Amino acid sequence: MAKKAATKKKTAPKTSAKTSRKAGTGRKAAATKTARKTAKKAVKKAAPRKSVTARRPKGPVWQWSAVDTAAAIRSGAISAVETVEAHLDRMRAVNPKLNAVVVDLGEEALKAAHAADKQRAKGGELGLLHGVPVTIKENVDYEGRPNFNGVPANKDLIAPSDAPVVRNLKKAGAIVIGLTNTPEFSFRGFTDNPLHGLTLNPWNSDITCGGSSGGAGSAVAAGIGTIAHGNDIGGSLRWPAHCNGVATIKPTQGRIPAFNGSATAERPMLAHLMSAQGPLARHVADVRLALEVMSQRDPRDPWWVPAPLAGARPKGPIKVALAKIPDDMAVDPSVAAALRQAADHLERSGYRVTEVEVPDINGVWQTWCDIITNETVVMQEAAMLKVTSEDFHKAWGGMKTKANVLDLKAWMQATAARNGHIRAWQLFFEEYPVVLAPTTVKPTPGPREDTVSAERVKEIFWGEIRFISAINVLGLPGAVVPVALHDGKPIGVQLIAGRYREDLALDAAAAIEKRAGALVHRLWETMA
Repeated sequence: MAKKAATKKKTAPKTSAKTSRKAGTGRKAAATKTARKTAKKAVKKAAPRKSVTARRPKGPVWQWSAVDTAAAIRSGAISAVETVEAHLDRMRAVNPKLNAVVVDLGEEALKAAHAADKQRAKGGELGLLHGVPVTIKENVDYEGRPNFNGVPANKDLIAPSDAPVVRNLKKAGAIVIGLTNTPEFSFRGFTDNPLHGLTLNPWNSDITCGGSSGGAGSAVAAGIGTIAHGNDIGGSLRWPAHCNGVATIKPTQGRIPAFNGSATAERPMLAHLMSAQGPLARHVADVRLALEVMSQRDPRDPWWVPAPLAGARPKGPIKVALAKIPDDMAVDPSVAAALRQAADHLERSGYRVTEVEVPDINGVWQTWCDIITNETVVMQEAAMLKVTSEDFHKAWGGMKTKANVLDLKAWMQATAARNGHIRAWQLFFEEYPVVLAPTTVKPTPGPREDTVSAERVKEIFWGEIRFISAINVLGLPGAVVPVALHDGKPIGVQLIAGRYREDLALDAAAAIEKRAGALVHRLWETMA
């Protein structure tokens, strides 16, 4: 497989060079023009509208999209207080069963909502998410509160300030109504811990809500907040999005700044380079809006990159690579059908989809597994095992079973190999700007499946969600959008693009969503 992929990649630079010569200096002008348009739209969105033109979106307030909610508050169709109250009512109605939100911030959220309404009444400039309710995952700093990260022993890690992603959301006017659950040290793909307990999937309590941003995914799917913050080092945004039937983007590393002042030590290099902050939401447009807000500069992150949110559009029709699945991954018929359906949606939207082999997905995943496992063993394992549960020990033990033990030389070789993998994928994107791939090749497992055995954990990460975790070591953006239901359970697909081309991944996701629809409306009918 790897040899075939390598042969295809050699032709890609020639195609790219021709395209580059034809485009000439026009790309720079196009990028500047796009940036100006984005800025004008942002100013237009931020300006308060006269209440005489105000119109309320249809349906209950908690069902509105983030885009519609922000517009309704700006126009005066609804107040921030009424909006927040509706979301708090929804949270208190459904959360006791789900256990998605583990810290209720309702009191301070209402204070912030009153302040937001006063600010609007004065006619001041409003942020893109002015008055919009959101949730934050309880593994980033929220000023004045302990950063538990699912571990009771972290009670003394009090946040001295808001993490960059929290600060950016608040600066845009968003109102945090609660903190969402995460497994211990956010190290499992299943959301359960001895501090807050198990989080359930709103679609079906017999399947996992995913992890580690499982609380975030469960909450936003159930109608608690319009946008949920999460993060991803091995699939922790995309896996919960798939499990809960919502959309997300794992951005390029460096797109959204990250920092926790409560941390007792700096994060290891590769862990930082493979992780990303990001949003989960019910609509792709909401994900795009949240990405714009979250990605603002913060000087505390030395890896933050001031890259434009939109790049030059490839000449159409855009070619999409439907990733061939390795022979040792047994694909469930429901997943194969969902991938075909997604490909058909893209074809009908003007994309050209071809099934091809992507560059060495097996080798990429193994590099991810080796790097993250060895770095964790050396830097964190002993301290983590002292303060975590038996379930954590089982899950972590299973994750290590597929990793190679690396000495210093092998470690250096693995990090060097990472560069080669990234280069191969970047060349691949010259011909295929978007890759359509599975999130998992199997039906969603049970809520505590990673505690069954070490072999089962290896089977999940290697045999089922290989296409998710592999992308982290590449640092590439990956979107997930729901496509279909099978036996009442959501199935999503993953759309991968080149570095800092979140726009291409989200455009393709939006094209699929336009035809597949937002699945959560069916969820709310069953929950009612």
